Amino acid sequence: GWDRTGPGGLPRSRRSARWASSPLSPSAAAGPVPFNRLARHLQKEAQAQHNNSEFTEEQKKTIGKIATCLELRSAALQSTQSQEEFKLEDLKKLEPILKNILTYNKEFPFDVQPVPLRRILAPGEEENLEFEDEEEEGGAGAGSPDSFPARVPGTLLPRLPSEPGMTLLTIRIEKIGLKDAGQCIDPYITVSVKDLNGIDLTPVQDTPVASRKEDTYVHFNVDIELQKHVEKLTKGAAIFFEFKHYKPKKRFTSTKCFAFMEMDEIKAGPIVIELYKKPTDFKRKKLQLLTKKPLYLHLHQTLHKE
Repeated sequence: GWDRTGPGGLPRSRRSARWASSPLSPSAAAGPVPFNRLARHLQKEAQAQHNNSEFTEEQKKTIGKIATCLELRSAALQSTQSQEEFKLEDLKKLEPILKNILTYNKEFPFDVQPVPLRRILAPGEEENLEFEDEEEEGGAGAGSPDSFPARVPGTLLPRLPSEPGMTLLTIRIEKIGLKDAGQCIDPYITVSVKDLNGIDLTPVQDTPVASRKEDTYVHFNVDIELQKHVEKLTKGAAIFFEFKHYKPKKRFTSTKCFAFMEMDEIKAGPIVIELYKKPTDFKRKKLQLLTKKPLYLHLHQTLHKE
């Protein structure tokens, strides 16, 4: 049944007091977001071309590792699990390294890798990578992590012009329920419309990174404008929603799960749809539910007709 609703919103994690004293943190009220910002600045510096940077290659590698640690700390702050991956005490060990980056020559205290420019993988590619040895470090040759171009989510398209007698659809992505919602780094959703053979019927769109996270929900509150009039969609078409997030340890953006909506489900008002395990099955032949828990993708549909 599609009218099930997930559990009510749970209180957000209140951890700011625990990291306010950190030398690497801004004021307690600022929350974990500045860690991500600082991590990005450091990543940019670590990836600057040789002649544009005042740091040696070895120093840039250390800066990149600090950036990875900051992302791990940010994820730990937003998680409600008691087992934090990266603790405040760990964070404090980074301060002397950053302060003395020009003279630091000891072994880095954590077993992490610098984050290369973010990879977006083709369907199926990430499943092979999931099992690769995480310690493996490729050079900057073709196909290695360092050679992928950066891509920032957020490619939403405007509504199409209206046509007499034709219906346009706006889908508001409200939130997605996940048991480890707080741990997802830079989560976003890729929206596509496919026919029964998995062929795209409209341009693919990415939402911006989620607006906020809490215990079991990632909130988006963003509108997707379907790039085809509803009447022109082929029989058997479906709208897919792929939830993606960044994995610092594996150094790529990965699909966590997906959901889809079929043509008979296009009707005005709220709809709650089930989540399935990756890899995304655009042909809808082998579907496996992600969880038995009552966690879903929450959408709201608006139909526009001339």
